[in-house]
Amino acid sequence: MPVPCHYLLIDDSPSDRLLAEEAFEQAGLNCSLITVDSGRKALHHLRSETVQPDVILLDINMPGMSGFEVLEELKRDPVFALIPVVMLTTSSAKSDVTRAYSLHASSYLVKSPVLGEFLEQVEAFLRYWQDNRLAEA
Repeated sequence: MPVPCHYLLIDDSPSDRLLAEEAFEQAGLNCSLITVDSGRKALHHLRSETVQPDVILLDINMPGMSGFEVLEELKRDPVFALIPVVMLTTSSAKSDVTRAYSLHASSYLVKSPVLGEFLEQVEAFLRYWQDNRLAEA
């Protein structure tokens, strides 16, 4: 059985967090998901936990601290800089995609507005990261 994967989802939308939780459950993979509703809470969570996520999923458009600001903060901190960050957002704007990659996001995924397709996206995402993450020393 594969080693469990730990994910952190940072998204201000309660419905999107709930959908992600349901998609994770339905995928049936050996993984856990923690959700937080703001960038500041996410940074506090990361700094207070001993087990870090294998992958961070990050929304762009959030009040207070945008996903880009969170991404910048993560990549500046040597403790978190190597954690893959996947932008999970509704924005397909080329400028957002370009900015995310220029700030060293690992991937950019536009959320499907169709529930079934969103669930398929999450399952494909989980399988990819489960199969392709680096082996721990």
